[in-house]
Amino acid sequence: MRSDQRLESLLAELRPSVLGALVRRHGQFDGCEDAVQEALVSAATQWPVEGVPENPRGWLLTVAGRRLTDYWRSDQARRTREVTVAAMAAPEASVAPAPDDEERVSADDDTLMLLFLCCHPALTPSSQVALTLRAVGGLTTEEIARAFLVPLTSMTRRISRAKQQIKDAGMTFSMPPEEERAERTRAVLHVLYLIFNEGYTATAGPDLLRPDLTAEAIRLMRQAHRVLPGHGEAEGLLALMLLTEARGPARTHADGALVPMAEQDRSRWNTELAEEGLALVVEALALPGVGPYRLQAAIAAVHVETPVGGETDWPQILALYDLLEQITPNSVVRLNRAVAMGMVKGPREGLRLLGPLEEDRWMAGSHRLSAVRAYLLEMDGDLDGAREAYETATRQAASGPERRFLKEQAERVAGVLEAAGRGGR
Repeated sequence: MRSDQRLESLLAELRPSVLGALVRRHGQFDGCEDAVQEALVSAATQWPVEGVPENPRGWLLTVAGRRLTDYWRSDQARRTREVTVAAMAAPEASVAPAPDDEERVSADDDTLMLLFLCCHPALTPSSQVALTLRAVGGLTTEEIARAFLVPLTSMTRRISRAKQQIKDAGMTFSMPPEEERAERTRAVLHVLYLIFNEGYTATAGPDLLRPDLTAEAIRLMRQAHRVLPGHGEAEGLLALMLLTEARGPARTHADGALVPMAEQDRSRWNTELAEEGLALVVEALALPGVGPYRLQAAIAAVHVETPVGGETDWPQILALYDLLEQITPNSVVRLNRAVAMGMVKGPREGLRLLGPLEEDRWMAGSHRLSAVRAYLLEMDGDLDGAREAYETATRQAASGPERRFLKEQAERVAGVLEAAGRGGR
């Protein structure tokens, strides 16, 4: 890794704990975020020349603290400070902590508290995602808007509203009560899961993959995994991300066209990420309890461990989906279970499971449901039905690569029908 990449990585790693510490001390989210950003810019300019200080986090905290003091001394700050601090912070947060209090709060605690704040249940999922990428990930508002294909003005408003909600709700920068931590942790993991999924299979736009988003999700998940030691679901989600990302290089052709997993060149898979993910799956499954991310990681591991030219262990995958549906009975799990059922017990059994999904408001009209139906109909020999379902899925898909792939499948099946003299409607 080049020296500039190492510096960039170090600053990205330090950012959330520095911002967290500053917000914990002073309570002013917006001002602290601006101050930390200025400190990071100063570090990026000075450290390559002067060298990385012995205590880089302390250096950033000192510089950011000075920037914040300068801001407070401005005319604007004098008019807004009292209102802002009162809205953002607990009474004791308006003064700097005593030295012994500061020692009891680690950098990991500050990072975790920042994640909890950005993923507060009072915020909408879209706001949680945007604020996490902005405050914890350090992405600019423009970068976030571009990643989610929304206008910059819309994303600016979304982030501003999220910060205002934090103020209005009187959310304090502190660890939530013990009885709330499990739910808040689930919210953090769900936000990181959403970020990764959007990067791995874009919901819309010309590209299937957004490597910048998947890389950011993995980086943030590594931090979450570090600050949540022994948490089986955090370990499972990191494993799931790594195993899924390992297949990324083979998921598209050079022109961006989608390549189904069964047709992927496994020599292009990232073996380093795959091995790390497999090791994490073993560790996660050894921890007490069971959860959706660990089960999804186990399913991904079965796919990754299938030897080249070998048969995928579909019975094991079906068994894992059976268990996953018991603990997380949602439409996406049911759709994937239908595929596994079709592979194990025949396409008609898989098609039988699709019926109830037509009534599901989250799945009805989805190109994924139509595509799975087309696949199972083709397996069952109903080529007319498969062609029609592929054509429907093509119309429903918003992602360019997925739409092209589905169109190609419809044309392929139509070609088979035409060769058999059954090309008419």
